Amino acid sequence: MSIKNFLPNGMPIGKLFAKTKRREQIMTITKKQNGTTLEIALEGRLDTTTSPELEKELDDVLDGVEELIMDFSNLEYISSAGLRVLLSVHKALHNKGRMKVVNPNEIVREVFEVTGFDNILTIE
Repeated sequence: MSIKNFLPNGMPIGKLFAKTKRREQIMTITKKQNGTTLEIALEGRLDTTTSPELEKELDDVLDGVEELIMDFSNLEYISSAGLRVLLSVHKALHNKGRMKVVNPNEIVREVFEVTGFDNILTIE
């Protein structure tokens, strides 16, 4: 046995790598606009890796939007980076219209509750 193949706690390096290896982060954004109402459906994870993509998409389409519906039916997870995007969009629409989040799963709903976002956003 070579010392290079094991960590100090005796765990083989290969096993540690397999446990910490992160899967690819993917999020799909689907947009539907009907007049001044825009529906954005997210699928996957809204986190540090994917939130800039959502922020850019929203920056490009918010002009003229009076109602934004964020459909989280297929959103698996949201991080603080995703919450930041939601808060900035909520602020941007504050005087022009309204925003609501619909169909969040239990994990996402819990993040909203723990962070107090359930008191800031309209969640259905």
